[in-house]
Amino acid sequence: MRSEIRGRLRAWATVGVTLAVVTGTAAAAPGNDPHRDLSPDITAIMHKPAYQHAQWGLLEVDPSDGRVIHSMNPDQFFMPGSTTKLITLSGSWHALGPDHRFTTPVNAIGRLDGSTLTGNLALVAQGDLTMGGRTKPDGSIDFTPIDHTYADDLPGATLTPEDPLAGLDQIAHQVRDSGITQVDGDVVIDSRLFAPPPITPQPTPLIINDNVIDLLTTPTAAGQPAQLSWRPQVAPYRVTSTVQTVAAGGTTDIQVATSPDGTGITLSGTIAADSQPALKTSQIQDPDAFGRTALIEALGRAGVTVTAPPTGANPAGALPASYSGDPQVAALVSAPYRDYAKLILNVSHNLGANLALCNIAANRGSGDCFDGFPVIHDFLAQTANVDPTQFQMADGRGDVPVDRVTPTGLNQLLAYWLRTPDADAFRTSLPILGVSGTGALYCTTDCPAKGKVFAKPGTIIGGDLLNQQIAINAQTYAGYLQADDGHLYTFFVGVNGAAVPDIQGFFDVNDDVDQIAVILQQEACAERAAKHPRHQAAK
Repeated sequence: MRSEIRGRLRAWATVGVTLAVVTGTAAAAPGNDPHRDLSPDITAIMHKPAYQHAQWGLLEVDPSDGRVIHSMNPDQFFMPGSTTKLITLSGSWHALGPDHRFTTPVNAIGRLDGSTLTGNLALVAQGDLTMGGRTKPDGSIDFTPIDHTYADDLPGATLTPEDPLAGLDQIAHQVRDSGITQVDGDVVIDSRLFAPPPITPQPTPLIINDNVIDLLTTPTAAGQPAQLSWRPQVAPYRVTSTVQTVAAGGTTDIQVATSPDGTGITLSGTIAADSQPALKTSQIQDPDAFGRTALIEALGRAGVTVTAPPTGANPAGALPASYSGDPQVAALVSAPYRDYAKLILNVSHNLGANLALCNIAANRGSGDCFDGFPVIHDFLAQTANVDPTQFQMADGRGDVPVDRVTPTGLNQLLAYWLRTPDADAFRTSLPILGVSGTGALYCTTDCPAKGKVFAKPGTIIGGDLLNQQIAINAQTYAGYLQADDGHLYTFFVGVNGAAVPDIQGFFDVNDDVDQIAVILQQEACAERAAKHPRHQAAK
C-alpha cells in the first residue's frame, strides 16, 4: 500500500506543485469567531488534525428572502475544483438552451452514379460530447458514479454498457439507406468547428468514447494470466497484456505503456484473484484519424465499401470550402443539452466541461474556445445579476491555478436558477446525495439527507513530496439543500489546504465535507418544522 501511495504521489506531483498555493485570505477577520453560528458537530469536523493549516468557507442562504443561515468567510476566494463546473455549465445551459441538440451531418462530395459515390464522404464534427456512445434505449445519457475517464486516478471506475461506436453505426446505416453502397474515394473528418484549446483534457470537435481506449482487466485463477477486454476496437489500435493473477489479498498493480503514436498499448503487472475488474484507459492521440477509421469500419459493417485505405491520417486537405450542393446523406442527432449537462455535472466530466466553452464559442460563430468566457461573463453580469469578479476562471473544469470562487458568488448563481423556468431541471442535473452520480458514493444507507442534497463537489489534490503525504488543495461542495417540506436553501461548504497521509485520508476529507452538508440539511428541516409545524405534521 505504501509503495502504491508513493507512486500516486509522484504522479500527482506535477499537479500538486502548480496547485499547492492556497489563498491566505480565507482566515477569519481579527476579533471574529467564524464558528460562532455553527453546530458543535460541524466545528468538531473542522477541528480535525487534517485541517490544522486549512481554511474553511461556508455559506447557507434561504433564497426566498435572502436570509443568511450560516456564514464563514463568504466573500473570500477559495480554490473551487470542480464546483467551477456550476459556472461553466450555467453559461452553456443559458447560451445553448436545455433543448439544444447537436446534429452531426455527413455530406457526399462528388458524383453519385447509382449506388456509387465517386468522391468523398465528409463527417462535419459539431462538438457532440458522446456521439451516441452513451445513449440508453430511452434516449437519455448513461453514466456511472465514478466515470471511466477517472479510471487512472480513482479506484472503482466502471463502464456504461452502451457501445461507444453506436453513433457511428447509426450514421453508417443512414448512408447505406441513402442508396450508397460504394465510395470510390475517402472518408474525411471535418473538424474546422473550433481549434482545440491549450487546456487539459483538450476538447476536440470530434470525440469518440471521450477520446480514450478502455482497458478492463479481470482476475482469473492465481498463477494464470488475467483476462483482458478493451474498447472501442478500431484499427490500427492493438492491445496486449501480460498481467498475471496473484493470490487473493495480493497486490493489484497494473501499468499501461503505449507506442509513440498511441496505437500500440501494453498492460503489465498483477491483479489479485479476489479483486474487482480493474479499469485503465489510454489516450487517443489523433481523434480525427481515429474517427475516420472508425467510420470506415462502421460503413463496412453496414454494407458500404470505401476504396481508400482504412487507416492513416485524416485527409483534411480534401475538404471543400463549403458544402453548397453536396447532399447530406446522414446525420446523428444528439440527446438534448440538459442531458449532457447532467452527465458533466454528475460525473464531473472534465472533458465535457472544457468542451462546453467551445460549444458556447461555436454557438456564437467563433472557432476560439476562449471566446466562451465573455459570453459567460455577460450571462453572469446581465442575466444572473451576479458580480463576475467573484469568480476567476481559465478553463471550464476548475483545475488551473487561477481558478477561484467566493461562497457568495456561487450562492447567488444557484439562487438565480431558482427564479427561472429551468429551476427543477437545473437542480436535478446535479449529483443527488445517496442517489446519483458522484453523490451516490455517500449517504447510501440510514442517511436522513439521502435524496435531499443536490450539489456539485470539487476536488484538487496533489502530492506533497516533502512530507510524503497528500495535499488536498480543495474539497468543496455547492448546491441545494431540500427541507422535508420541499423548501430549498442554497449552500457552499469547502476547505482549502488540508493534508492527509494516504488515499483513504482523501476519501475521509470528502466524507467530512459531505457530512457537513448532511448536518446543514437536517438543521434546515428542523428550522422549517419549527416555523411551520402544522405543515410538517400534515406531511
